[in-house]
Amino acid sequence: MADGVRGLKVVDGLELPRPYREALRPGELVRDAAGRTVQLPRYFYEVASWEKALETELSPHFGAFEFLDIDLREAEPLRAFPRYLPCAVVPFAAVLERFRDAVGGPVRIAANGGYRSPSHALSQDTSPHLWGAAADIYRIGGEYLEGADRIRRYAELAQRTVPGVWVRPVGDGVGGAFDHLHLDLGYVTLVPRAKRLKEPE
Repeated sequence: MADGVRGLKVVDGLELPRPYREALRPGELVRDAAGRTVQLPRYFYEVASWEKALETELSPHFGAFEFLDIDLREAEPLRAFPRYLPCAVVPFAAVLERFRDAVGGPVRIAANGGYRSPSHALSQDTSPHLWGAAADIYRIGGEYLEGADRIRRYAELAQRTVPGVWVRPVGDGVGGAFDHLHLDLGYVTLVPRAKRLKEPE
């Protein structure tokens, strides 16, 4: 398929080798925590190397590498390159760019806080991380997000300045965040218009 963003190749996940298909589960229908049926991403940007991840800008201040920073909890086929990012990561980077403008400084995504595949050990309840449409932010400018008041302040700013963004509640209970700010756009699916897409047989 033709090049996507900044020279990254767009691929149909259904055409990837079997180990990748099993880990990414492209286009699979799943149920979220509320019982709604949603579809996992099918189309991805292929990132050939860590060097490519470092040099690829998804927006002026956010690079592909920030969404690919994972550890051994990710499925084994997805720890080596090439690696795959859902196409919705680009509009979500634009959301983070708007938030960065509002805070007036750098916004840092935590390890495992960008894209996570459905096979990642932290993937549960079909989190928007699986769509590349979520980020766990641990630092803003020189401030680490270590206290409830600080997290709430930035959460309120995000909700005022970024239309449609969802912010995880502050706290250490189920569904809460106590050491980071979680922002997401929900289950964003992006089907690229790079060229006519072949349907599976």
